[in-house]
Amino acid sequence: MPSDMTGTDPRLLLLSPGDNVLVLRAQIEAGADILIEGLGVRLGQQLGIGHKLARQPIRAGEKVIKYGAPIGSATVDIAAGAQVHLHNLKSDYTATYSLEAARTAFEATAPEGTP
Repeated sequence: MPSDMTGTDPRLLLLSPGDNVLVLRAQIEAGADILIEGLGVRLGQQLGIGHKLARQPIRAGEKVIKYGAPIGSATVDIAAGAQVHLHNLKSDYTATYSLEAARTAFEATAPEGTP
């Protein structure tokens, strides 16, 4: 995996050389053409600051690496340049994907009267 960010849109940030995702430093509009390490990608949707894009293809089951550490696993194959988010990433650390699911799980197991 190259550690050189030559040929990458300046609105994308590589947090650690071993990461397989890039983080948006600015909003990018739907339909925008961007470069990721020389690969041309057209964004299918508007994405805001902090969203993640695959730096390279990520296979289903492969660890997603951000900050040099695994943040979860891909649930499906993710193409280079595709958004990496809850629709294709699962946490390896929590049992739920969403705050609402976490609330429901907590309420089901909390002692009666717990706020």
